[in-house]
Amino acid sequence: MSPRKGESRGRMILSAAALLREYGASATSIDRVLAHSGAPRGSVYHHFPGGRTQLIDEAVALAGDFIAGLIDAAMQADDPVEAVDAFFALWRDRLVESGFRAGCPIVAVAVETNDDAPQLARSAAAVFARWQEALAALLLRHGLTEERSRRLGAFIIASVEGAVIMCRAERSTAPIEAAAAEIHDLLLHTLRGRPGAADSEPRP
Repeated sequence: MSPRKGESRGRMILSAAALLREYGASATSIDRVLAHSGAPRGSVYHHFPGGRTQLIDEAVALAGDFIAGLIDAAMQADDPVEAVDAFFALWRDRLVESGFRAGCPIVAVAVETNDDAPQLARSAAAVFARWQEALAALLLRHGLTEERSRRLGAFIIASVEGAVIMCRAERSTAPIEAAAAEIHDLLLHTLRGRPGAADSEPRP
């Protein structure tokens, strides 16, 4: 997620996404974004005529695209179980690298009411849907029905996001490791005998 050097608009969106991860939507103010990004105050309404709402909305889109790209890369694995393992590992590593300070910016927006900006909830929902569809497409390719693939895609996303929240609260990777292990075993059982799953071994 790197904009061209010197591009204040891109820096502001990146800063907003980073602040959402650590502080949530309500605490991601224009002043905080300016301080974090080093962008000039006069650039705010030049780049974001819709103000703070537009800035946060674009930060949600950027973060959603970034994670979707990582999901898409993981989904290229021949083994769907390995692909989902990699998705959990991605979030575990992000938690550890941030000292359990950084969560998911999409969740940060989704959990707040945002009555004055309902489009933010819609944007968050669209990002979650995109992630679920990527996972569902992977499972569909490996022999599951469309309905089961969609349910499991939603379940995997819900498991990851819930585990990330618990990890931040506990300052431990235990919740996400437990969720990853259960999803791993569930997929092995569900996909047993189908292409890509036969070579996977259950976790000890």
